[in-house]
Amino acid sequence: MISPPPESDPTALRQSLARLRAERGWSYDVLAARSGLSRRTLIEIEQGRTVGTLATWHALAHAFSISLGELLGPLCAGHEPPEAAT
Repeated sequence: MISPPPESDPTALRQSLARLRAERGWSYDVLAARSGLSRRTLIEIEQGRTVGTLATWHALAHAFSISLGELLGPLCAGHEPPEAAT
C-alpha cells in the first residue's frame, strides 16, 4: 500500500522564488517583464498571500530558464519518494 505524500511546504517555494530573484539581482518589475506576470502577483506569492497557479510557476520557470521540476523541487525537500509498486 502506498501512503499519501507528505504535506507540501509553500513557504519553501516563496523562499526559492525570492532567492532566485535576488541571485539575479532582478526587481519585481524585471521579473514581471520576463515572466509576463504582474508585479502584484509576484509580490503576493513572495509574501505568502497566494500560492499561484501551475501556469504562474510555468511562466516563472521560463523566466529563470530552469525546468518546472527544478523550480517546484523545494516542495519536496526532505521528502522521500514513495516506493515503486512492483
